[in-house]
Amino acid sequence: MSHSVPSNLKTIRVVAALVEREGQYLITQRRETAVLPLLWDFPGGRVEDGESDQAALAREVGERLGASVEVGQLISFVNHPYEKYAVDLYLYECTLLGGQLHCRAVKDYAWVTSKEMESYTFTPVDEASMNKLLGEV
Repeated sequence: MSHSVPSNLKTIRVVAALVEREGQYLITQRRETAVLPLLWDFPGGRVEDGESDQAALAREVGERLGASVEVGQLISFVNHPYEKYAVDLYLYECTLLGGQLHCRAVKDYAWVTSKEMESYTFTPVDEASMNKLLGEV
């Protein structure tokens, strides 16, 4: 039976944008009041019921940075269990469609090279996604 799965963790579907510009990637810092405060991640967020990944990503980037993105192909997927839930993170290649970035629901944002990412503290699921992306173990 399929009921033998020991984990009773709720899984949350999260989408994130990999936005590249001239060899640099857009990352955002979580607010002090957020879960995992002040850690860095790729811009994005939770997919709501009945929402497509693309719609969720466009909405989240708009809410967080006041910018529009064109969602491209899925580049990576990771699952990461936290203490109270698990996260399925789908990372999509995205193109910024102009517009000035504003810190609306993030503390800060930065454009960094893949090498510079090592000096930022990412959330565990984004860390896993980044390591997979950069081909590191």
